[in-house]
Amino acid sequence: MAGEVRYFEYGDEATSHLSSRDPQMAEVIRAVGHVRREVHPDLFAALANCIVGQQISTKAQTTIWNRMVEAFGEVTPETMAACSDEELQRVGISFRKAGYIKGAAERVLSGDVDLEGLRDLSDDEVRRALSSLPGIGVWTAEMLMTFSMQRPNILSWGDLAIQRGLRMVYHHRRITPALFAKYYRRYTPYATVASLYLWEVACAIGPRRAAGGRGAGRRRRVSEGRGRGSCRDPLRPRRCAPGQGPDRALEGSYRVSALRAARALSIRTASSHPLLLAP
Repeated sequence: MAGEVRYFEYGDEATSHLSSRDPQMAEVIRAVGHVRREVHPDLFAALANCIVGQQISTKAQTTIWNRMVEAFGEVTPETMAACSDEELQRVGISFRKAGYIKGAAERVLSGDVDLEGLRDLSDDEVRRALSSLPGIGVWTAEMLMTFSMQRPNILSWGDLAIQRGLRMVYHHRRITPALFAKYYRRYTPYATVASLYLWEVACAIGPRRAAGGRGAGRRRRVSEGRGRGSCRDPLRPRRCAPGQGPDRALEGSYRVSALRAARALSIRTASSHPLLLAP
């Protein structure tokens, strides 16, 4: 995982398209500026790290990942298939997660899932292929598509911070599937870039902080399938009050304007997001 830090690549074409299609998003883009989010092109290593991080603290995830790298060197399908469950458990990985990682490695090595070939498939096909792997759900598949594969048109329904950002920017009490589909169509073919800005807005005022309650910014994890908040760095994970079920704490503050939220941000050189890797 070591090497030059890389960021999600986008340019004026994407922001001009979004700004021309959506005045509210144009306001956010002007206020926030260019968003830099780290990406990790090694898709299998990113996938393995996602499995490691499920339902544990980010500190524990980083510790275990560092032990894995020290014990096995590069985290590849070959190295993971060659090690035993017991060896993985010795670095702190649970028996279940060891099975997921080894199962994914075996499916890649058998050719059942061609990670390189995924780049030639449609988003729906990639989503189905990744989420068919052990331990990988739709949300994780979409995060891998964003922060490893750099797919340009991903907007994750299962990401609570995306839904929070949509509510804050467009002043909705809740985001229905129909509303979500409308914004996805509006952002296409640059929905991933829109996602970067929605995460920035959502992280500017976390749900408890926006509501003025206690525990603002408190972090916690949820398991795959219950929804995720996506305000943490892929390399050094951290959350901005994610995964709070229906996110009711923000219901009274959905009127917060996009500009106010965006101005609450300092324009960072390495903005945060939920995936992936410890150095």
